[in-house]
Amino acid sequence: MNFVEELKWRGMLHQMMPGTEEMLASGQQTAYLGIDPTADSLHIGHLCGVMMLRHFQRCGHKPLALIGGATGMIGDPSGKSQERNLLNEETLRHNVACIKEQLARFLDFDSDAPNKAELVNNYDWMKNYTFLDFAREIGKCITVNYMMAKDSVKRRLNGEFQDGMSFTEFTYQLLQGYDFLHLYQEKNCRLQMGGSDQWGNITTGTELIRRKLGGENSAFALTCPLITKADGKKFGKTEKGNIWLDRNRTTPYAFYQFWLNVGDEDAERYIKIFTSLDKETIDALVAEHSQDPGMRVLQKRLAEEVTCMVHSREDYEAAVEASNILFGKATKESLSKLDETTLLDVFAGVPQYEVSRELFAGDGIKAVDLLAGETACFPSKGEMRKLTQGGGVSMNKEKLNAFDQLVTVEDLLNDKYILAQQGKKKYFLIIVK
Repeated sequence: MNFVEELKWRGMLHQMMPGTEEMLASGQQTAYLGIDPTADSLHIGHLCGVMMLRHFQRCGHKPLALIGGATGMIGDPSGKSQERNLLNEETLRHNVACIKEQLARFLDFDSDAPNKAELVNNYDWMKNYTFLDFAREIGKCITVNYMMAKDSVKRRLNGEFQDGMSFTEFTYQLLQGYDFLHLYQEKNCRLQMGGSDQWGNITTGTELIRRKLGGENSAFALTCPLITKADGKKFGKTEKGNIWLDRNRTTPYAFYQFWLNVGDEDAERYIKIFTSLDKETIDALVAEHSQDPGMRVLQKRLAEEVTCMVHSREDYEAAVEASNILFGKATKESLSKLDETTLLDVFAGVPQYEVSRELFAGDGIKAVDLLAGETACFPSKGEMRKLTQGGGVSMNKEKLNAFDQLVTVEDLLNDKYILAQQGKKKYFLIIVK
């Protein structure tokens, strides 16, 4: 596999320094991509870069995932409207450990292959580097004029953002450049990859290598486009915020639903970027989808591939089963399998009512009193009685046999919830407190 060609057909190549493709064709090469550990989980905004590393390894090259333990203490000004909060060392250590675990789902760190992935942390080589040594050995190699010419710096200094730019942030590109120099010398790493907003920082690294080590030392840069939605809005954000890879931040169900609900145009782009499916398979899926867009073939396969890769096949199947609950294809047994967080995700948009736990004491409460008295699931007891007699009322996915059937604590899902249903698609979630 040719790495550059692979990126091109997938729509993952934005910029590339001249000579990069020839360098990659000369044999196994090493490249790195940096990730700032500003949280203890990656989100899907990181995925394009991570997938570049994955494709790089699949093409026979050696990927380095650089966790910015040192640079994460400063914050990258590229595309940011304000400085990041500075993290302490304990928080950074925790974040790094969590991110490595997530990266292991995409990259082979453990085999004996000569191109097995490595995780490196720039804190390891920066922690004992004094400011005076850095200023003498690195700072003298790059002029302020060169640094000021970078777009990420000019935008901040030209008043695009109100807060200006601190010296701390100004030094970021030099620190990132030193990472490249260090990995070039220690790991024979000749290529740095990143998002298109990183072009300035990456090329500072290639320039530093040339000036520090001499013109015969060549390093290269390659970036992927920043991913947006078809309407130009930011990718990976919802009303609730980021879509995280950590199941405790974003449940596998919510993660699956995000991919399942993207538009047709986005699905065709995303399945190339965020999966390892080959071109023939994707072309066939696109053709099948175009025959009957209503079947959402692309979205379903995209959601399956990414959910299985980030979580597991079991999580994917559970998410599909949870999705089916809303469309009347589930049983009480499948409903009772849902954990509380997923249950609330599934029924986030349905009317919800809170009732007291005392109502269920003793023999319990009659269904009609619960659904048409204590709550407004039904406008009147008469209407509820009529619908029940016609088989149109269900509780926890089981049809009510009688409108005055007793509901007890034994009927509570997760010892806290009751799902009432009118007809096939009208749901109500009762929360017992």
